[in-house]
Amino acid sequence: MTGTPPGSPLRVGLVGYGLAGSVFHAPLIAATEGLALDTVVTSNPDRQRQARDAYPDVRTVARADELFDRAAELDLIVVASPNKTHVPLAARALRAGLPVVVDKPVAGTAAEARELAALAEERGLLLSVFQNRRWDNDFLTLRKLLDEGALGDVWRFESRFERWRPEPKGGWRESGDPAEIGGLLYDLGSHVVDQALVLFGAVTQVYAESVVRRAGAEADDDTFIALTHANGVRSHLYVSSTAAQLGPRFQVLGSQAGYVKYGLDPQEAALREGKRPGPGWGEEDESLWGRVGSGESPLTGGGRVEPTVAGDYPAYYAAVAGALRGDGPNPVGVREAAAALDVLEAARRSAREAVVVSL
Repeated sequence: MTGTPPGSPLRVGLVGYGLAGSVFHAPLIAATEGLALDTVVTSNPDRQRQARDAYPDVRTVARADELFDRAAELDLIVVASPNKTHVPLAARALRAGLPVVVDKPVAGTAAEARELAALAEERGLLLSVFQNRRWDNDFLTLRKLLDEGALGDVWRFESRFERWRPEPKGGWRESGDPAEIGGLLYDLGSHVVDQALVLFGAVTQVYAESVVRRAGAEADDDTFIALTHANGVRSHLYVSSTAAQLGPRFQVLGSQAGYVKYGLDPQEAALREGKRPGPGWGEEDESLWGRVGSGESPLTGGGRVEPTVAGDYPAYYAAVAGALRGDGPNPVGVREAAAALDVLEAARRSAREAVVVSL
């Protein structure tokens, strides 16, 4: 940590101002008490201008070198640049003595993630992974139901992160180059696998099907992952850009009842529209609340309405600020992210070789 006076906001350098940086990280950092967005790194002049318009006090620089030249003036580096840059930039920040937040996936392999974790531990620095969907409204609601025992013993967890994007958008996220770490398995798959591990623990077996369906697409755009957890729960996870009809976000089936929830958490859409955290943030219209019950479809009125807990992405950076001040734990440790990468690597192998992979 630098010599930031006690009580002064911790100064944050943000690397990358594309989707992740501009829509998620910058607004949440700026909204967090105890953090100040100091510098944004982007070589794109239009994005530099957008950053300055949105945050008049922010500095903009074109290269990460210019950020690291001022390492002594900063307290935290956030890496929100393309996936292939996550490991080298995070390692450089740690070697410069700076705590780091890295967007998911933290790395392309579990081994690389564990190497980063070891470096952070050696330096005594915080290294956290931005798994914001642990603060989605449906996930928070499901955790509440599980804590209450409302479903009994969970037998099957179905999670869908589906979209209808029949035309590829291009860019590194859809590149077939393995070095880019693109495709839905590592993009949306990072979210659904992380959620399954948080909810139901370690995995013993992985089976996956991964397809490139759209003409002109290079990376997987329709993937299914089946997990067997050590406690016996089965997780069925779907990520797709080619779902013409969207299924339930969650369908969780237990020995006493099930929980079914449609619709995505509203926070991403709100951030994309330029809205910022404040009163009523993360709340969902009652028409989208899920249902808990047994023996009948929720679409025909079965079960009781379950009020959705408000989503809370701001809680992530509030926890980061607390951890940096010594007031709480790292909200998402890198070794947790490495365990999820073990599963993603097994899924990739399973899809490629048409086998079930044991972990």
